[in-house]
Amino acid sequence: MDTELSQTAGPCALEILLVMGQVLAIERRFWARETSTDWWDRIVLQVWDDSQWLRNFRMRKGTFMELCDLLSLALKCHNTKMRAALTVEKQVEIALWKLATPDSYRSVGNQSGVGKSSVGAAVMQEAKAIIKLLLRKVVTLGNVQVIVDGFAAMGFPNCGGAIDGTHIPILAPEHQGTQYINCKGYFSMVLQALVDHKGCFTNIHVGWPGRVHDARVFRNQKITVGDVEMPIVILGDPAYLLMPWLMKPYTGSLDSGQELFNYRLSKCRMVVECAFGHLKARWRTLLTHSDLSQTNVPFVIAVCCVIHSLCERKGETFMVWFGRRTGGRERPLNTFQCNDSLLVGLSTGVEWAGARSLPPGVLTRLGEEDMEHGEW
Repeated sequence: MDTELSQTAGPCALEILLVMGQVLAIERRFWARETSTDWWDRIVLQVWDDSQWLRNFRMRKGTFMELCDLLSLALKCHNTKMRAALTVEKQVEIALWKLATPDSYRSVGNQSGVGKSSVGAAVMQEAKAIIKLLLRKVVTLGNVQVIVDGFAAMGFPNCGGAIDGTHIPILAPEHQGTQYINCKGYFSMVLQALVDHKGCFTNIHVGWPGRVHDARVFRNQKITVGDVEMPIVILGDPAYLLMPWLMKPYTGSLDSGQELFNYRLSKCRMVVECAFGHLKARWRTLLTHSDLSQTNVPFVIAVCCVIHSLCERKGETFMVWFGRRTGGRERPLNTFQCNDSLLVGLSTGVEWAGARSLPPGVLTRLGEEDMEHGEW
């Protein structure tokens, strides 16, 4: 009889059985657990000074609030009857903390008083907002003459930027995983970028599999400023093709004039290497194997480039210990003085220009003449 009843009973029959006590009622669970935002409301906003903001969010409080104002139209949410919406400042705080540290979603959520799913949502919402509102405003060439003058002061005239690529580690994709194994032996995506004399990104291209060579990425990328093709010379390493508007070092047996050309080119091209070092040291999520989907990883990489350039233009201090690690591939290498701005170099899987394209004699002169304020 029980079998027949279970097969024919409808919702009404189940309710009758529940009233009669023949079906055990399951205790309802809370749909949201109690959390606390005291750390953000009482400590960060009211107690921290600019040095603490810089250490933890890679920018001072003023720059943080300015970034929130720029993103407010895209991130502002309305309260509902069930719960209060996260403020714009809270969403930006969660996203920056996640990008700046290798912490898990759970630890970031526990610290900020939100669920781990809210952390992931905050990161992607801010990423899409920055791509929509700030990418074309921040990652742009700006004043061409200022950039040309900056590189001329470093020793290479009529130069509008330095270009190179770097690998961003990712988890193995579900499909075509072998295409993403780079020459270093791990899964990655390629970030190819053009930077100015101060290390700010002026053009980025993200998303190619790690197996793809820099020259192929470059062939499929059109370097433009707005809708106008790049009219000035840019500097690349030997991996790139020599073009009328792209200079690369001489190779083979070199005379003194070619050695001097290589020395000056490599000295200026170091800016892009240092920019990658600053980028990965500021936003340490780029040093870990990202657990984002294959379609979302390029968004996060591009956002890190945008915020890096914003920090550089706002004069946010780059602290050397941003890049310190106890193990792994990345490690601090050296500092050098370049055009009155201190740049810090990190080995980020991309070889240094000097070690690859300068002959030993020029390396010696570089160490004596241009590296007086640091170590090679």
